[in-house]
Amino acid sequence: MNTRGKGGAKPTRKSGSTGKKSNPNAKKTGAAAPSGDKKVTARDKRKYIDFKQRVKKGDPLPKFNEDSIRLNKFLSNAGVCSRREADVLIQTGVVSVNGEIVTELGYRVKPTDVIKYDGHSIKAETKRYVLLNKPKGFITTMDDPLGRKTVMTLVFKACKERIFPVGRLDRETTGLLLFTNDGDLAKKLTHPRFKATKLYHVELDKPVKKEHLEGLLEGIDLEDGRTFYDKAEYVKDSANQVGVELHSGKNRVGRRTFEALG
Repeated sequence: MNTRGKGGAKPTRKSGSTGKKSNPNAKKTGAAAPSGDKKVTARDKRKYIDFKQRVKKGDPLPKFNEDSIRLNKFLSNAGVCSRREADVLIQTGVVSVNGEIVTELGYRVKPTDVIKYDGHSIKAETKRYVLLNKPKGFITTMDDPLGRKTVMTLVFKACKERIFPVGRLDRETTGLLLFTNDGDLAKKLTHPRFKATKLYHVELDKPVKKEHLEGLLEGIDLEDGRTFYDKAEYVKDSANQVGVELHSGKNRVGRRTFEALG
């Protein structure tokens, strides 16, 4: 077999060639020349985390010390006082944990700890929830300096724990009223951030016009501020009955609201 090329010249190979075809997709293994100090970002570090260890976007963050709670929350749950008042008690040095005075805000306690306030042991109260169909003529407050009837006189025998009303209903307003010693639940039902809604069924002694409903949605200026309602509409096609819906914690639907409508 003639292995010579055209003109009788013997073909030569380039130095370093192995005779194999080069692969354009092959990765280069040689180290690149340094281009200065490169800043390593958190995104770059995540590339080297094992896939099973990665936390998907939207997953809840891990919780630590689930068996312990803050000392001020423990005092509040025990019915001693509110969390803000508990912080004051802790700083004054009248609260002890396992025989040692604690003045550190944010201190966490466990169920096995012995907590004492002013020398007396404190135990967490059992959560209680009482529903009352409030009648007319009772004020929604813990105590009234004028001696008027309060809703607390209607539920004082419901349980031995100290409970308090969640939200407020006016003196002449009837309807569902919740009492509890669960501060976390009370906050979720009353704080505007959680957007819990209340629905009021109001019956007036005069017709309610369309511009009155529009006025409720636009807001009404009262002595203690401006009211805002999320929804207002007629009830059962009645010209004298309306339904008003609002987010809990913003304001209440009282007599002054409809007097301001004119």
